[in-house]
Amino acid sequence: MSEWFESWFGEDYVALYPHRDAADAVRAVEMIERVAVVPPGGLALDLACGAGRHSKVLAERWWTTGLDLSEVLLRLAKRDKVDAAFVRGDMRVLPFRTSAFHLVVNLFTSFGYFADDASHLRVIQEVARVTATGGTFVLDFLNTAHLRDTLVPYDERMIGDHVVEQRRSISDDGRYVEKRICIRGQPDKEYVERVRLFEAGDLTYMLTAAGFTVSKALGNYDATALSDESPRVILFGTKHR
Repeated sequence: MSEWFESWFGEDYVALYPHRDAADAVRAVEMIERVAVVPPGGLALDLACGAGRHSKVLAERWWTTGLDLSEVLLRLAKRDKVDAAFVRGDMRVLPFRTSAFHLVVNLFTSFGYFADDASHLRVIQEVARVTATGGTFVLDFLNTAHLRDTLVPYDERMIGDHVVEQRRSISDDGRYVEKRICIRGQPDKEYVERVRLFEAGDLTYMLTAAGFTVSKALGNYDATALSDESPRVILFGTKHR
């Protein structure tokens, strides 16, 4: 069986979300530039780069490679002529040499997609493998505490001639947030997003186990400190072995 993310990040995803916030991407990368220590001419990896909105900003500062599983999103990145190299691949088995990058970023909750936690840990271990000693890994994830307090169970909107319904819920065991997207048309289409609800401590544990020291935990792109009310969990890990 295919996993949900293999079918969702295609043409319908692009039609529903044609313009992700470019200003947010600039804020995120500017914050990373202030906090992370990356040598001049350093190499950066945008892990799960999507259509390349973060890669574009990263490439203005460092030599950048973007990796994603979606052929559709990678085509968009290349069409926009982002000054970065783009590679199709699975983040659990990165096609890069050991210690290749000074900076690896995984932004906008592009993590937690797998059915088992061993796969999530495998991603972090692969990131550690391709990060040079002294290099930085930035993991930008949703804040589980904030999400539980602010979850919107249902909304709908018109996209062109179609009604798009979105239903959000937390699994009975409390471990996943699930969004069901129904596109009303001829025929109707339905997709599912399912993301593991990791706490900041869970993420810190995985980074530490893989060989990173977490040097900073932030709660938003303005570099405010992490709290339960923060919309995001942004961890900076330094590769120490």
